[in-house]
Amino acid sequence: MVVPSPTPVRSKKTKAVGIPIIDLSRDRSIVAELIVKACEDYGFFKVINHGVPNEITARLEEEGRQFFAKPALEKQQAGPPSPFGYGCKNIGFNGDMGELEYLLLHSNPHFISDKSKAISNDPTKFRCAVNDYIQAVRDLTCEVLDLAAEGLWVRDKSVFSGLIRDVHSDSLLRLNYYPPLKEITDWDPSPKLLHHHCTNKRIGFGEHSDPQILTVLRSNDVAGLQISLRDGLWVSVPPDPSDFCIFVGDALQAMTNGRFLSVRHRALANSIKPRLSMVYFGAPSLNTWISPLPEMVSPQQPSLYKPFTWSEYKKAAYSSRLGDSRLDRFKIHCGDKTAAS
Repeated sequence: MVVPSPTPVRSKKTKAVGIPIIDLSRDRSIVAELIVKACEDYGFFKVINHGVPNEITARLEEEGRQFFAKPALEKQQAGPPSPFGYGCKNIGFNGDMGELEYLLLHSNPHFISDKSKAISNDPTKFRCAVNDYIQAVRDLTCEVLDLAAEGLWVRDKSVFSGLIRDVHSDSLLRLNYYPPLKEITDWDPSPKLLHHHCTNKRIGFGEHSDPQILTVLRSNDVAGLQISLRDGLWVSVPPDPSDFCIFVGDALQAMTNGRFLSVRHRALANSIKPRLSMVYFGAPSLNTWISPLPEMVSPQQPSLYKPFTWSEYKKAAYSSRLGDSRLDRFKIHCGDKTAAS
């Protein structure tokens, strides 16, 4: 069971703590610099003027609402998530629990076409909505990664995005549905109980970092997302359905030799309204080798990580519990002869 972190929560607005909101329509060189700084300081930022049509996000959100509104027995026909399909409360295979329902899908169009039959009463409509969304958000993911590469001044500007565009990419789409907390009515309306109910918020999805390269999240206009700052304080991210949230993943932290931060985040089920998020996880193919880029390694900044395949790291991620530190397993220790030069 995942329990709330004992670390305090900072209840300031996004602008007050400086979480970046980056306008992708600005001058490209400026945007590239802003993305690099955000990835270094937070491992997280929001993007506006991103070019993803509202109609595409609205169609997928409606498909998600229709699916999660179905009776439990109908939804279970799309599961269990092994690893893909419908799941409820159980997160992975390690005993982690959350207050949510979810659909986990591979981004491969053939997989989506086949899985749609068990998810929707109109498989064609669902398939088109999912594929259109994945295409649009994949393009956004690659644009952000190209800008990051430009800001880092690496030689191959598609070094990150090329892994996502690979036809064998292991990228995923996840729809998370967080039901609202039930109101306390007449069973014990004492002020003490009401105060306890309001201040002890349930964990919708526990503290974790994403193992992939980059995560792109869009949610409806309901709060719940929090990120952890370097000082350990949790900051609530105000929702805005017109924005996309960008998270640095573990693989990108390794490829930048620790220069970019893989951000720890969580979701709270603390609203009287249901929260629906649509999450794209940009990942390489299973046999891709992950290691720090040559430009990120120097005598002053030696390689921090041993080379590993995405398949190897994915297995480590799936075998760990939420909140576990996974990249530490692949760090180069002092005196390790395998260190890159």
